[in-house]
Amino acid sequence: MKKQLRQVLIGLVTAVTLVTGGLSGLGASAPVVAQAATSSTSTVNLQAKAGIAVDAKTGQILYDKNSDKALPVASMTKLLSIYLVLQAIHSGKLKWDKKITVSKDVAKVAKDTNLSNVPLRAGHSYTVKSLYQASLIYSANGAVEALASAVAGSPHAFVTQMKAQAKKLGMTNVKIYNACGLTNKQVGNLGYSNVAGSAENEWSAADQAKLAVALLNKYPEVLQTTKIDKLWFAKGTQDATKMDNWNWMLKGLTASYSKLHVDGLKTGTSDAAGANFTGTSDNDGNRIVTVVLHASHKSETDPARFQQTQKMMSYVYNNFKTVSYQAGDQIKGAKSIKTNDAKEKTAKTVLGQDVKLWIRNDQVASNVSAKPQLKAKLEKNKALEAPVKKDATIGTANVSMKGDQLGFLGNTKTTKVPLKVTQAVEKANIFVRIWRSIVSLF
Repeated sequence: MKKQLRQVLIGLVTAVTLVTGGLSGLGASAPVVAQAATSSTSTVNLQAKAGIAVDAKTGQILYDKNSDKALPVASMTKLLSIYLVLQAIHSGKLKWDKKITVSKDVAKVAKDTNLSNVPLRAGHSYTVKSLYQASLIYSANGAVEALASAVAGSPHAFVTQMKAQAKKLGMTNVKIYNACGLTNKQVGNLGYSNVAGSAENEWSAADQAKLAVALLNKYPEVLQTTKIDKLWFAKGTQDATKMDNWNWMLKGLTASYSKLHVDGLKTGTSDAAGANFTGTSDNDGNRIVTVVLHASHKSETDPARFQQTQKMMSYVYNNFKTVSYQAGDQIKGAKSIKTNDAKEKTAKTVLGQDVKLWIRNDQVASNVSAKPQLKAKLEKNKALEAPVKKDATIGTANVSMKGDQLGFLGNTKTTKVPLKVTQAVEKANIFVRIWRSIVSLF
């Protein structure tokens, strides 16, 4: 996007009348079922090449359109880069007040006024925090490239880390050439001489959802920055730049909707990618992540990606309710486990952590069930081998829903929740074990 348009974009985009109906908030979810929404939207006519909506904790898929198709993602790339930056912060490798000196090659990218940028000068130093904020709020390409080199030592080494992290997160069929999402040509010497200039980062909507879910679960503090609607970079200097967030769905901005509490995450735009957006909204404690790939981008003021995001978000909140279980609750199908060589032939089991599932408004809570899966070292003869201590985690409850066609991210129909025993599973004495062996013969 051209820099000279930045200050007029928000003014040009009038309040958008979005196509879906009103949204009724979901009530707080009790141990059984959260209050259902009162309005209904049965389908989503998503006008984009691909899209997906998922639960932000479990990755449960709530809507899907071509989500496995790899497409250019443009600046949504920065969420993967920021994941690695936050990883470096948490490990102590980087500190928020550490100053990073900008190289000539990074400064050259930052000076391109046809791209999203804040002014960075070669040889000058900027704090990690200021570059981080510029990367997320203003999609500043030079800023995230400066962070990348600080984390890995060089832009290419950082790309190697990005590829490795993508693999760990379960992202498949990814193509990564840089930390910012520009084309290989646009990043100049930060790119690759043996790669076409038009090459740019690609992955699927499902992969982007996996990344967003992982980022929110591991580094939820990212929302404290993505929800900022405007901020100054280098305030008080000759390079002072007012950064208006490109996410126009934030509260008070032109594509906001009062019944959707959007506080992130990242836009992305390029000629090849069209208009992309990874959004997240938390309504009454029910947080979802949505991804729109290749929505319309007829002009710099086209709000299509936000319109399509609202469609998906409204569809989810209007057509689903949540079923919640707390740590210590029992769940159908995994209330007990057979034992091997124990005093008692079964052991009572409970969930080791909270879990929330979404069901359609026409479904019932009894559709949720689980299948126990024991840790290999604790299993013998398809049962729990004694002895086991009280409250020990013995495996997982693989939770699923009858009638669910979409499943969870990672092409699985279940989500795994730790499973615990409620009391000690003591080993039976030798005489009892011998007697059971004899009885089993008959």
